[in-house]
Amino acid sequence: MTTAYVTHPRYVEHHLAGHPEHAGRIRAIWQELDTAGLSARMKRIEPFPVAEDLIANVHSRAYMDTLRQIERLSQPVMHLNADTYITPNGYTLARLAAGGVVRAVDEVLSGRANNALAAVRPPGHHAMPAYSMGFCILGNVPIAACYALQEYDIGRILIVDFDVHHGNGTEAMFYDDDRVLFISTHQYPFYPGTGAVNDIGQDKGKGFTINIPLPPGHGDKNYAALFERVVWPAAHRFQPELIIVSAGFDAHWADPLAGIRLSLTGYSHLTHELIRMAEQLCGGKIVFALEGGYNLTALAHGVRNIAHALLGDDEVSDPIGLPRDTSPEPDISPLLHILQTLHGL
Repeated sequence: MTTAYVTHPRYVEHHLAGHPEHAGRIRAIWQELDTAGLSARMKRIEPFPVAEDLIANVHSRAYMDTLRQIERLSQPVMHLNADTYITPNGYTLARLAAGGVVRAVDEVLSGRANNALAAVRPPGHHAMPAYSMGFCILGNVPIAACYALQEYDIGRILIVDFDVHHGNGTEAMFYDDDRVLFISTHQYPFYPGTGAVNDIGQDKGKGFTINIPLPPGHGDKNYAALFERVVWPAAHRFQPELIIVSAGFDAHWADPLAGIRLSLTGYSHLTHELIRMAEQLCGGKIVFALEGGYNLTALAHGVRNIAHALLGDDEVSDPIGLPRDTSPEPDISPLLHILQTLHGL
């Protein structure tokens, strides 16, 4: 079993003190993987910046030109919008993040690795075709998915996004595409305000977007039920040839930016379910790509647990434990009924 571990030391150059998406996030992950002895057990790879022709599959040339022009200004830090900043060499660093997910996909589909972990930043699932959004500059996972569709003889990719925020950028890039089944679990209503249950795709892509909007308070039990009764049957019907996971750890109960109550043990269950899904449906071909997560302990141990699972370990690292709020989770039955009826599951 070979697990590719794709990351790059330059990811720390994308940094703004006081911003939730800061360089300490990736440092915490590196330290935890090293301390646990997991880095040494994986195939370490440093990616190259993704080629602009691949970026152009999901982003407009005008947006790419804007990012290139901003990079030439060499300003210390600039804000692309209220949420998203860019640093000197910021376009290059964003291309390096997307290149990390592309390289992870390449390792898996070429057979050089069985599965992969891409510890990259800045994150990507909010980046829209023509503008940045929500800490994200380029659509790392969509760029990698298009690369897989172009360069390998596959026609079906499942993208599962368990970040607490809706992956609106990923959705937008594949909303009319039947080659990609996009499933997003997310707090709702919440930033970015998208991801309603009735948003299911359009034209050829109708039915190939499954949004699972959740009010605050849902946790391990309800997420497990959603995976069992919605994600699994949808994946079985779709029969993916590759699974890419947008892995955000801001749905953890201790995360400062949201209100979902997953624990690290609950996250580990979802991770193991996705790996088991890949083993049953597509020869184990799965790539986990980092998205959000702003409690550094939850983030670092969450990624550690992904590495354990990809390597076949049973170990689950959960130093934080269960939510302090012990009230029952909301009733998930009505949402399950809606999803199963809407999508014929």
